Amino acid sequence: MLIDEIRAARRSAGWSQATLAQRVGVESQAIKRLEKSVGAVSTLTAVMTALDFRLSGLGPGKTLHDQLRACRQKRSLSLDALAAKTGLSRTTIASLERGGGSVASLLRLMAVLAPNVSRRARERTYWGEGDREDRDARFTPPEFLAPIHAAFGAIDLDPCGHTLSPVVARRRILRSEGGDGLAEDWTGRLAFVNPPFSELLVWLRRAHDQWRCGNVETVVCLAPVRTDSALFHETLSVDADIFLLRGRVRFLDLHGKRQGTPFSLMLVTLGAAEIQRSRYAELVAGIWLARRDNATAPGTALTAALDAALPDQDQSPIP
Repeated sequence: MLIDEIRAARRSAGWSQATLAQRVGVESQAIKRLEKSVGAVSTLTAVMTALDFRLSGLGPGKTLHDQLRACRQKRSLSLDALAAKTGLSRTTIASLERGGGSVASLLRLMAVLAPNVSRRARERTYWGEGDREDRDARFTPPEFLAPIHAAFGAIDLDPCGHTLSPVVARRRILRSEGGDGLAEDWTGRLAFVNPPFSELLVWLRRAHDQWRCGNVETVVCLAPVRTDSALFHETLSVDADIFLLRGRVRFLDLHGKRQGTPFSLMLVTLGAAEIQRSRYAELVAGIWLARRDNATAPGTALTAALDAALPDQDQSPIP
């Protein structure tokens, strides 16, 4: 159902109902009602925009109500004919085609007009040929790992390891051998995590949980800079020390070729000592962000760090 997919999209983005409500500009109760198929279509369309949620299986159009009208016209149905099929009034259908009406009426209309409607797949940026088959098989290059070893020490655990990965760890959890870093307990002093970026939030939550419960002393995660999730704002900004990397990392693919990321990266560390962070900053270009509880005002640390980074637009690979 449409509402089930909306709920799944919100959770996939790492947003709570309150976070989504804030982004849309409505009360949290409106999102709760929407996820029970109650509320106004205007709220639904605003949520779809915030989640970059688009539909396939309707007619062409820039808005949902335009698509509904185009779909009806494509099927050569008049308002009266469609009203007879759906049990809705002609006035209600006309209102839906203008962007009004209720979610309950919309779902009733779509069940008849476009029963196979589904979420349109989001466009992905692939790094190179073959990525569509295994887009998460990107390995941390040895030259990036060298400063990790120098600053944080030997790696005890690689919870999402791969047989082709250059990461050297005392213990590797390999999915190819039936391992599951999202289920097995993490162990050791230092865990280095280059997670599958398609499941980034899941792995960051796992890293935080394993560190918080004391299974691992320090966690270092290499991750895309994505600051829009509730996890970042409510948890990582408080508990993690985050290093914004200057330049781009050229990962290794399955064939040993190097491919730079089309996005910026950050190092998310949990339990790292000050001496370790200072040593890393000496070796690698970038900026450590202050934790939220150390900032003088919300957003001050991030704003100051980004302002400091703006004058230098160097995009050279990280040494």
